[in-house]
Amino acid sequence: MTESIMSKAATMEIPINSNGDTGTLAEDDSLEQAAKLQWSLDEKVGSSRGTRDLQQVMVSGPNLNETSIVSGGYGGTAEGIIPTSSIKGSNMHHSSSSSSMTADDMTRGVAVEKLDSMKKWGLNTYKCTKQMISERFGRGSRTVDMELEAQIEVLRDTKRKYENVLRLARALTNHFYNMVQTQQALGDTFADLSQKSPELRDEFGFNAETQKLLCKNGETLLGAVNFFVSSINTLVNKTMEDTLMTIKMYENARLEFDAYRSDLEELSLGPRDAVTMARIDAAQQQYQVHKEKYERFRSDVIIKLKFLEENKVKVMHKQLLLFHNAISAYFAGNQQQLEQTLKQFNIKLRPPGADKPSWLEEQ
Repeated sequence: MTESIMSKAATMEIPINSNGDTGTLAEDDSLEQAAKLQWSLDEKVGSSRGTRDLQQVMVSGPNLNETSIVSGGYGGTAEGIIPTSSIKGSNMHHSSSSSSMTADDMTRGVAVEKLDSMKKWGLNTYKCTKQMISERFGRGSRTVDMELEAQIEVLRDTKRKYENVLRLARALTNHFYNMVQTQQALGDTFADLSQKSPELRDEFGFNAETQKLLCKNGETLLGAVNFFVSSINTLVNKTMEDTLMTIKMYENARLEFDAYRSDLEELSLGPRDAVTMARIDAAQQQYQVHKEKYERFRSDVIIKLKFLEENKVKVMHKQLLLFHNAISAYFAGNQQQLEQTLKQFNIKLRPPGADKPSWLEEQ
């Protein structure tokens, strides 16, 4: 009905007078009533739709991902509508880019630190190499502690001699072990022959007992000699080696100290402009740092040499007494004295299946 009224209103002719004014028509009232009727129908439909939309929103709630922000005033164009999903994506992109920039800054900082460390290492190596070549060709001066250098040389010579003692003691242990094994095999053979040769039973029996006794005393002596070898090995390859490692660090510190000392002396002989004075100040600081390092290692070497000498005397006094008493008692045939020597030095014999020297003692 509404559509027919509106179509009729749209096609109606409006007469115009000669003066250009529109005349009053009898159908104006009907058009006005039709417009009011259309407006009331639209109002009812719109209100019912609004009520249903409001109920749906209250039940399900708004979807924030589909919410829009309108820029401008009421009735603005669609060009000012910005979806909130784009804002959310922008914030996520911003935070990810910020974290990426932070990771890049950290990586860059680590790279710069490594580059700076490499630069310092290269400069230090260059200075030390230059100082070493100068000393070798007699053009550079070096810091010398005559007393300490003499003690270091004595230690190196002592270590070489003790290494020779250790090598010979190991050789003696291996040879004596083979002899004991031979005596044991010979004693077993004599005992077997004494059972199978009635006419020589007593002679074979006496020799079998003698070889077994020598084998038993030999095993006891091997226990003493192995203990002697183990103690000398600890003294030479651990205690002395530890002191020599400290001496090596001391010599490196001495070389660095002389390198920075020579650098400071060269700068001091040059012109005294602003740039040179700054370099002299930096060289002075490096010189002081390496001087303290050199003095610290020098003090460590002096202390370790003193303790090493005391430890060496104490250990060698005990081990030489053990070696002498064990060898003397064995070759004198004094079994009681040999066993007493092992008890005196708290040496326990190995079980029968483990009397062979270890691979370390055979080196």
